[in-house]
Amino acid sequence: MKIAITGKGGVGKTTLAGVLSRVFAAEGSNVLAIDADPDANFASSLGIKEEEYSKIVPFSKMKELAQERTESQEGYGSYFKLNPKVDDLPEQYSLEHKGVRLLTMGTVDQGGSGCVCPEHTLLKRLMKHLLFERDDIVIMDMEAGIEHLGRATAESVDALVVVVEPGRRSIQTASQIYKLANDIGIKNVYVVGSKVKDKEDIGFLRSQLKDFEVIGAVSLNDDVKKADLQGVSAYDISEKIVNEVLSIKSEILSRLEK
Repeated sequence: MKIAITGKGGVGKTTLAGVLSRVFAAEGSNVLAIDADPDANFASSLGIKEEEYSKIVPFSKMKELAQERTESQEGYGSYFKLNPKVDDLPEQYSLEHKGVRLLTMGTVDQGGSGCVCPEHTLLKRLMKHLLFERDDIVIMDMEAGIEHLGRATAESVDALVVVVEPGRRSIQTASQIYKLANDIGIKNVYVVGSKVKDKEDIGFLRSQLKDFEVIGAVSLNDDVKKADLQGVSAYDISEKIVNEVLSIKSEILSRLEK
């Protein structure tokens, strides 16, 4: 199962991604957590200590590895392999914590109209491998847009979860994501409310996002801030959030099994 989680920055999507990854792992699943957000902080939401995740180098910055795998050579107009070997990379370069393997993708800096370079090629091939060719549960924490998924990989995403807080800007971002998802062929798009205080907040989200299926919510909870300050996952200190995410997980599974 491949689940992509997105939403406006600051709405709580990484918290959801982290707790959902831990929930699946606690049930015995092989889980790959993919940090595809340039503002990478998936590690902390999983409970990985800063001294460990500060050593992580994103794949997009592994220039020597990219050159080795693509067999590229420096110089204008050089040739390199477009289908490099990547199947061994998740095990070599992941950081394991509580049954979850974390991979950090990063972004490739591209000037002007873009480039096809060894780093970009490696990243694209690795994403394809993770989404198409592995049997793991993949939880991908994405930036607010989903353009970088592209049509070629959209069909491999079983569910796109858009995290939305009760606010106009967050709802506007969700609507834009919904249109993009339809454009590239993602069929199962769901909303999870975040920082929700009461039933009125849920009602507001449902009224504003009528095209979406709202499958659950994570309540406004001081434990999220507490977890961040302590450098642990909300999974480890908040039974309430764990139960809310368990319910969200069940809703996703029940819809995908239909």
